[in-house]
Amino acid sequence: MPLIPTEPIGSIPRPAYLQQAMHAYTQAEISSDDLARLFSQATRETIISLEGTGSPVISDGEQSKPSFATYPIHGALNLDGGGVVIPFEDGHTRQLPVLTSGPFRYRNFAVDYLREARKHTALPVKQAVISASAMSLLYPAAGIDGYPQSQFIADLLDQAEADIRKCLNDHAYNVQIDFTEARLALKLDPSRGLLQQFISLNNQVLDRFTAEERSRIGIHTCPGGDHDSTHSADVPYPDLLPLFFQLNAGNFYLEYAGEKDKVSVLQSIRENIRPGQRVFLGVTDVLNPRIESPQEIRDLLVQAAEYIPLNQLGSTDDCGFSPFADDVSTAREIAFEKIRARVEGTKLASAVL
Repeated sequence: MPLIPTEPIGSIPRPAYLQQAMHAYTQAEISSDDLARLFSQATRETIISLEGTGSPVISDGEQSKPSFATYPIHGALNLDGGGVVIPFEDGHTRQLPVLTSGPFRYRNFAVDYLREARKHTALPVKQAVISASAMSLLYPAAGIDGYPQSQFIADLLDQAEADIRKCLNDHAYNVQIDFTEARLALKLDPSRGLLQQFISLNNQVLDRFTAEERSRIGIHTCPGGDHDSTHSADVPYPDLLPLFFQLNAGNFYLEYAGEKDKVSVLQSIRENIRPGQRVFLGVTDVLNPRIESPQEIRDLLVQAAEYIPLNQLGSTDDCGFSPFADDVSTAREIAFEKIRARVEGTKLASAVL
C-alpha cells in the first residue's frame, strides 16, 4: 500500500442497459433470472473499469443494490409506505418505508454482494453496509401492537451485527458503515440529542466486535448526495465531529472536497481524532461533473497532512456516485475518471510527503 491509502466509497452509476432492465422488471417484462444475469454483467464490467483506474481497493459499485439504505429490507412483506421523508435542497425527497409488524429481520445481507464481486477480481474488496441508526427509522412513532420498540432494537442490533460479521468472515478487505444521516440528525435536532441517540445505537453494534475487527470497520458520513443535491450540507462539520469520532471504529470516511471552509474541517479533525483512528478525506466532489486533476488532489492531501498525522490520513471520494439505483445525474465515465484522478493524486501526495 502507498504511504497514504486510498479507497472508494461504493456506488458507481449503473449502465443504461441495467437501468432499462430494472425498469422492465418492475413492469414484468423480464424475469428475475434475466435481471440477475444483467446485474452480474454490470458488476463484472464495473470491476474491470475500477481495476483500470489503478485503485488498490475496489467495490462492486453497488450495481445490484436497490439503494445503499434499503437493500436489507428489499422485498420484505412487513413494510408499508409512509415512513420518514428526507428532503433535499433541490426540492426532491426520498421516503423510507415503515415497519408494520415484527419480528424485524434482514431479508438480504451485504455479503451476497461481496461474494459476487470477489468472483470477478483478485484485488481487495471492501463492502458497504447500512447503519443500524438508519434502519431504526423504520419503526413507526405510533408503535406496533405486540412488538415493542425495545424488542425491535434488540432484533435490529442482531441483524446489523450479522450484516457486518458475515462480510468480515467472508474476507472483505474492510466494512464501511454508511451513516449519512449523521449531519441530517443535527439539522433535525440542533440539541444533538438525536445524533447522540444514533451514535449510541451504532456503538452498541460496534462494541460487539473485537479491537482487531473494529480496525477493519469504518464509518462514512456526508451531507447526502442524490441527483446532485444534498440534505444537510449547511450543518458545519465542527458541530458534528466531536461526537462523530466517539464512534468505536477504526476508519472514518468524510466528505471533504465539497466543503467550502476546509481549514475549519481540518482543525476539527485534529482536535477530535483519537489514536488508532484513520480519516479518509473525500478528494473528489461527486456532485460536480468537473474532473479534478491529480495535482489538485495532491495539494488537498499535502495541506491535510499539516493537520492530520500521516499514519492517520487516507483519501476517498466524497460519497458514492449513485447511492440510489435511479440516480443518473453523474455519467458513469466521469465517475471512473474521478477515481483515476484520486488514485494518481494520492500517489503524488505520498511521493511529496
